[in-house]
Amino acid sequence: MSYVWMALVGFVVGLVARALMPGNQRMGLILTALLGIAGSFVANAAGQWLGWYASGQAAGFIASVVGALLVLWVVGLLRKGGQGGD
Repeated sequence: MSYVWMALVGFVVGLVARALMPGNQRMGLILTALLGIAGSFVANAAGQWLGWYASGQAAGFIASVVGALLVLWVVGLLRKGGQGGD
């Protein structure tokens, strides 16, 4: 049941991140959920590295959205860099 809960929360986090990020992010429902889950992992790793979270403690919702925004920004940079041309 925890995987279903993680996917559901990840989907909501991904939706919020996509709504806050300017521009058009072309991705479906599954990629949106994966974006939110990746954002939670990034927020958790950064929070532990900075000493905000103890080992095993989960990142909060706002931190997860910030992490998802960071992941979305990096993906946008990679997509622009991979197009080539002017």
